[in-house]
Amino acid sequence: MREWSGKRYWLVGASEGLGREVALKMSRAGAELIVSARSEERLQELVAELPGRATYVPIDIADRTSVEAAAKEVGQIDGLVFLAGVYWPVPATDWDAEKVEAMFDVNLTGAARVLGQVVPQFVARNAGHIVLTGSLSAYRGLPGAIGYSASKAGLFSLAESLHGDLRKTGICVQIIHPGFIRTRLTDKNDFNMPAIMEADAAARVFFERMNGDRFSSHFPWGFGMVFRLSQLLPDWLHTRLFF
Repeated sequence: MREWSGKRYWLVGASEGLGREVALKMSRAGAELIVSARSEERLQELVAELPGRATYVPIDIADRTSVEAAAKEVGQIDGLVFLAGVYWPVPATDWDAEKVEAMFDVNLTGAARVLGQVVPQFVARNAGHIVLTGSLSAYRGLPGAIGYSASKAGLFSLAESLHGDLRKTGICVQIIHPGFIRTRLTDKNDFNMPAIMEADAAARVFFERMNGDRFSSHFPWGFGMVFRLSQLLPDWLHTRLFF
């Protein structure tokens, strides 16, 4: 079990959904939290609800100036949990440039912007905890997932490089890949979502994984294994089964 009491964590993308529920669980465990997202009103509501010590710092992770200003205000931290993400179902046959670029700019480049402010301070202190929120869609391309699947795959690759470079230091890097979670993002889907979880139940599993030291994990286990094993399929069979 990881020690949370007295630790200071920055949660980016914590105003609703999975991020909000993870914040509640971390606060109950004794961590001091700085929560960030674009909506100041939602952040104020969350801080008022958190049982432990907490503050908020608004941020727009698509804007480097905003990220730099937020990181400066946040100051020294013990850990970062990156939960921000945007999603729209976009097939290649109906390409929406604005939405596709937004998914890359938030899910992948946004993470890089935030990490660029946090990793150097962790390296200087030889201590820190980084948790990134991946997706089962990161394992292989999926239908209707132009933008989302690729941006999450990029985030997974980024996490692997971070983990490899930092594994012999005092910095722990983790990426956790959830399946479907009932949020405003999945409300956009008009297809059946197997093994969909409520945000509170998903946050419980997510926090359990944060308590360990495993680099990469996924949930729910059975549904997630379908995607993990798909990496072993030849391209023609993957395309036939998933598209």
